[in-house]
Parts: sequence; structure tokens; C-alpha cells
Amino acid sequence: MFRDGARKSIWQEEIKRFAADAITEEIFDVAVIGGGITGVTTACELQRSGKKCIILEANNIGFGTSGGTTAHLNDFFDTTYKEAIDKFGLENARLLARAGKEALQIIERNVLEHNLDCDYEKKTAQLFALNEKQEQTLADMVEGAAKVGHEMQYIQDISYPIPFRKAVEIRDQAQFHPIKYIRGLCGIFKNAGGRIVEGCLCERHEEKEDIVYLQTTMGTVKARHAVYATHIPPGINILHFTTAPYRSYAIAFSLKGNNYPKELGYDLEDPYHYYRSHVIDGRELLIAGGEDHKTGHAEDTGACFSNLENYCRQYFDIDRVEYSWSSQYYEPADGLPSIGILPGSDGRVYAATGFRGNGMVFGSLSARILSDLIISGTSLYEALFRPGRFKPVAGFTAFVKENATVIHDFIKDKITMEKVMSLAEITEGEGKVVKYEGDSYAVYKEHGGKVHLLKSTCPHARCEVRWNSAELSWDCPCHGSRFNINGRLLNAPAVKGLERMDDPA
Repeated sequence: MFRDGARKSIWQEEIKRFAADAITEEIFDVAVIGGGITGVTTACELQRSGKKCIILEANNIGFGTSGGTTAHLNDFFDTTYKEAIDKFGLENARLLARAGKEALQIIERNVLEHNLDCDYEKKTAQLFALNEKQEQTLADMVEGAAKVGHEMQYIQDISYPIPFRKAVEIRDQAQFHPIKYIRGLCGIFKNAGGRIVEGCLCERHEEKEDIVYLQTTMGTVKARHAVYATHIPPGINILHFTTAPYRSYAIAFSLKGNNYPKELGYDLEDPYHYYRSHVIDGRELLIAGGEDHKTGHAEDTGACFSNLENYCRQYFDIDRVEYSWSSQYYEPADGLPSIGILPGSDGRVYAATGFRGNGMVFGSLSARILSDLIISGTSLYEALFRPGRFKPVAGFTAFVKENATVIHDFIKDKITMEKVMSLAEITEGEGKVVKYEGDSYAVYKEHGGKVHLLKSTCPHARCEVRWNSAELSWDCPCHGSRFNINGRLLNAPAVKGLERMDDPA
């Protein structure tokens, strides 16, 4: 398995393992936990600045969200500039716009300076309103963008065969192959003397004087600074209450007639749909995404793929589905990511999370912010994205809603769990959390009858997992930990898998 799901993503063929570096007794300047775009870009930037760095990846480089993104590179965010102005004021919204431009420049500069072969292309984006309500939303977005100096131009036509009322274009956006990109950065990182250790799960950390001790499955790693580039870190932290896990779905189609749109495309549905094309193995494909929902909160995740495919078939002349996959991201309570010193840290441990659907951009920006904080102790964007900044005015409603949901899920799943007399009651191809002889189990029965039996309680915060039929995984609805059918950990913040059991039936 090269990524955190049973389904194959369009990028997956390019995910390769690196030659293993050993963990030694030396003290690193920075240990980066997580081998996605955030961790790799941060480690690469720090190593090139003269720091001695190590990347600790629990699985393989690109295993998580970076291997499941649709890889849009855009500086108009899921949190619009209008929303940013309303919540944080005009000057902070302008700073957000500046951050977006700098992030795109970081990616382009890495590509051009190092001649990275990652299918990087500059693109124009098209944003379109499909009904009257969306038309007003679009007008608000254009107005907010103008106030922060971000140009959106109204256009008469779009390159997508979708009926629309109003549309704008945004120039100087981009796309790339995310795995080729971070693999290229890994090469630069290693050539500069950096270390990469895959299959190394970081379970916890401890700060003593000027050293961070990282306890991993391969021994103790010592560093002067540590960066969690893993969505949210292990343990229980304020970030677990100010960010919430979501799933998003993507399908890559071949089209009849080869009429592939050249622009990036986005509608304003809730959740919105997003589109682009990419050439894989010499064949151009249309990538469509959408159907987002909170992790563990879809009764039938397979239906999310069906809904997305059916929606696209209304407008595109689809030949066949070539790939379909899903991925995870985190929604922040106030709409902005958390990038900086980890709340509760003595100042040597950092985190980057809450990117919404803009992970490639904010992950790249995180490298600049965290490098500045580690090297010079300050960053232009420090206050805007400070992880401990939570303001009730900006995010209180979302904060209460998400955490009320966590509490509800925790209690409801414990009370309403189905009781079974025998595991023979589970049908083939079915996954279900059940009570059996007083204990709760996560049970999956393969076609053919083989039963996979696990304890169903997530080891992170003791919530009960739920079955994800699309990815054949057990997903925790509270904080987003995920596990495969054998209980193996797929996604943090848990640091242990689900306990495997012998079949008691």
C-alpha cells in the first residue's frame, strides 16, 4: 500500500520508497515528522539554509493527503477574502492575499531553480456561479478580492460545458504532479545532506532544556526543534478542538472526443466541485472533485463516488472512469490554518494544519513560516496563523458545532451500537461496529467469508470507529484517525492501530 486508502489515486504510480537512512545518536537541528508536501518542503528549505534535518515518515513519502490531492495551486482560498475581511479585518486579509502569492512563488521557484520534472503548468482559473444565490456569493468574492488587491475579472464564457449565470477568471494560478514534485524536493534534501527515515512512527515527544526527544517505533530521535507536519500531532491538544477532519472525493475520467478544458474550474455549490485535466502516461484525463463531508459522517461513502460521477455525467461526455479515490483534510474553526509553535510547547515544537482544501499552497507556505521561526525567531505571518490564536469572535460558532458533534458521536456510538449473537450475522462484504458478549468490535467480512475482527475503540481519544466502505477503512468520527481492515494505522492523530482479535464466533 503506497497511500492511505484502498483505492488507487491518479498519482500513485509515482510513489516510491527511498533508501532507508538510519536513526543515530546525533542531535539534529530539526526533526520533521511527516513526509507530505508540508514536511518535505519545510525540511528541504531548512536543510538548504544550513540546518541539519531529518524527516520521519510513518509509512512512505506521499502516503497521506499529498498522494490523494487533486493538486490545484491557487491563491483564492476556501476562506474567501470577503470572509477574511469580515472576521480578521482588512489588513489581515491583505496579509492573507500576500501569503497566497508567496506560496505560489515558492513552488514555482523550486520548480524552475531545480528543474523539477513535475508537470508544472501555469494556469488560468475559472470560478462560476450556477444560480442566483451563488451569483451573489461570487459578487461578494470579487468585491473582497478587489479590496486586498487580488484580481478577478468577469468573463462571458467558460471552457466547461456547465450552464452558469456569472463567471470570473483568475490568472497566474497553476497545477502540478504532487508526488513528482515532493520526490524531486526529497532528492534535493538528501543531496544537501538531509536524512529520510520511512516506516518510522513518532509516538510522542518531550522537551527537556534545549532538546526535543522524539519517541518513535525505531528509537529515540533528538533534535533542537521538531515540526509536526501530520495534520494534527499525537496526544490531546487544543488543535484537536479547533480543527475537524473531512473527506473529499476525486474521480479521473477519460472523455470522448478529447475535448479537455485547459483552465482550472470551480463552481460555488456547497460543497463545491472542482476540475482540471492532467496527462498521465501520455493520456489526458479530467479530474473532478467534491462531495466533501466530515470524516466518519457518511452512511455510504461509496455513494459519494456515485454522486460525483453522476453529477459529472450530466455535463461531460465521459468515456470511462480511470481512477477514483478519496483524501483527508482538516477544517479550522475560524477559517485560517494553524502554522507555528504548537500550543503547550516550550517553543521548540511546531505544527502546521487546518489547510481546508488548499493543502498544496498552505503546505508550501508553512515551509517559509516555520523556517523563519526556527532560524530567526519571527515571521511576517506569525500572528495571522498562530496555532494558539483562537478567537471566539472569529470561530466560536464553528468551534461549538464541531466539538458538540464530537461529544454527540462519542456518546451516541457507545449507546446505539448494534448487538449481535454471532459474527455469522455479518454479511459478506460488510463492515460494522457491533456489541458482542459485552465488548465492542469492528468487524469486516470479506467476500469468501474471511472475518477481520478488531476492537472498535480508537486508541487516540476512545471514540468508536465507523466503517468506510469506499476505502475499506475504519474511520474515527471524532478526530480523524483511520485504520485498515487489519487495524493498521493509516492516519494520525492515533499512534497505535486497532487491537486485533481472534474470531470468537
